[in-house]
Amino acid sequence: MKIVIIGGVAGGATAATRLRRLSEENEVLIFEKGEYVSFANCGLPYHISGKIEQRDALLLQTPQSLKERYNLDVRILSEVLSIDSTNKMIKVQDLTTGNTYFENFDKLLLSPGAAPIRPPFEGVDSDKILTLRNIPDMDKIIQKTKEANRFVVVGGGFIGLEVAENLIELGKEVKLIELGNQVMAPVDFDIASFIHEKANEKKLAFLLNVGVQKFKDNGDSITVFLSDGTSEETDAVILAIGVKPETQLAKNAGLAIGETGGILVNEYLQTSHPDIYAVGDAVEVTHTIHHKKVLIPLAWPANRQGRLVADNITFGNKYKYAGSLGSSILKFFELSVASTGLNEKILKRFQIPYKTAIVTRGHHAGYYPGAKNLVLKLIFNEEGKIFGAQAVGEKGVDKRIDIIATAIKGNLKVFDLPEIEVAYAPPYNAAKDPVNIVGYTAENILNGNLSMLNYDELFDFIHQQNAILLDVRSADEFENGHIQSAVNINVDDLRANINKLDQSKTYVVYCQVGLRGYLAHRILKNNGFNVFNLNGGYNLWSKIYPENKN
Repeated sequence: MKIVIIGGVAGGATAATRLRRLSEENEVLIFEKGEYVSFANCGLPYHISGKIEQRDALLLQTPQSLKERYNLDVRILSEVLSIDSTNKMIKVQDLTTGNTYFENFDKLLLSPGAAPIRPPFEGVDSDKILTLRNIPDMDKIIQKTKEANRFVVVGGGFIGLEVAENLIELGKEVKLIELGNQVMAPVDFDIASFIHEKANEKKLAFLLNVGVQKFKDNGDSITVFLSDGTSEETDAVILAIGVKPETQLAKNAGLAIGETGGILVNEYLQTSHPDIYAVGDAVEVTHTIHHKKVLIPLAWPANRQGRLVADNITFGNKYKYAGSLGSSILKFFELSVASTGLNEKILKRFQIPYKTAIVTRGHHAGYYPGAKNLVLKLIFNEEGKIFGAQAVGEKGVDKRIDIIATAIKGNLKVFDLPEIEVAYAPPYNAAKDPVNIVGYTAENILNGNLSMLNYDELFDFIHQQNAILLDVRSADEFENGHIQSAVNINVDDLRANINKLDQSKTYVVYCQVGLRGYLAHRILKNNGFNVFNLNGGYNLWSKIYPENKN
């Protein structure tokens, strides 16, 4: 069998090597229009700053190594111009010689990836405007850093944030422009606020709620004109406003395109043509939680899909792709920010009712040196079904999100999270892991033992209910900053002062991170008060509203 693969990165390379491991008989050809195959594109930003020192470390395989180890015919600088799906033939152009030729196939795998979005703004063709998707893109940015000091990054997603961080590490002056009110769309505003705070600390300017209108190349600089009437003069611009699936080949071949704009595939990753499969950033997939069609341009799904397609081509369609959760993580200076599943924004868009629980705990035992707090947010419904989770902190973020992603895949509910037996020793964990604690918290919410208010509900609730906001931290903590209109009674003094409180009033309590607030909530609840606890406490609130601290 002759198997042709278009695209030699991630899913394509994974499929090719898996095909060879499964059979020595098949002829496997890879066509890649770029100069490189199987490179670590997620590592590109870190070579810009020198964090990854050796450029060659990003080149996981080469055409020669794939030939020697796997007997694969890898043709770089070879662009597939068209697919004749009826006659099962492709037209290829050798970009080195300009010559074109044809190759037939028995099975075809499309792994073309996605291309950086480059909107048709006036002046967008300037050589001072760069993108980052492959090795040559990275080389251009590195070259630009040798002559430029000021950079504007457009887009606050993964690539934009990673590039901005690494430019700051090089000592560059960086401003990041984001059309939305927050960076990193996979997380909600409350979790993103930690990124905003860190950026400010690192002198990385975020310009939020503003878009680009046009560019003007001034010769020795470039001006970025913004939607609010302002402009930014800089030496170079990095466009990082997202990617779009590369589907033109598929469209021209008559293959079906899905509602998201990605290539339509079935559960076996088969396109509308039975002998053509597709994987990676170019395909639309089903989300594991709400079962809607989505685009998830991430490395794990691409590699998983590549392996499954190889198995399906070899053995027939036996192996189904179960969908994607979109689990992802970002390093942003000292912070790690991660998510899995659905966030609040998406649930609101589809009008799916949900609840949240937010806890702040040390990544390992607090009494062991070096403990760092992480914030863990769980999103779930009335039946305890887990919709998603987000986390931010300096340590241990990946472990907690990975546990919850596994729980979701295993159809566990919030009631099961306290039952997860984690490995415990003080250097690694607390006896009650943050995953256990957020499970207990969610359980208390669903059982009616804990009533929560989120940050964006607080002031409307206080106004409508004529409620009293009660800060249960110490007097010193209160003095150093508190939420406006709050009154202070230390939780340890609450029982002694409970007769001074008006039982006809509704109370909203908060502490620093939530634990003392929960204790105060239970004291008041057990004494007949109507009481709510502020989700995430003052620590989270002060990140969201840094300008409103008293």
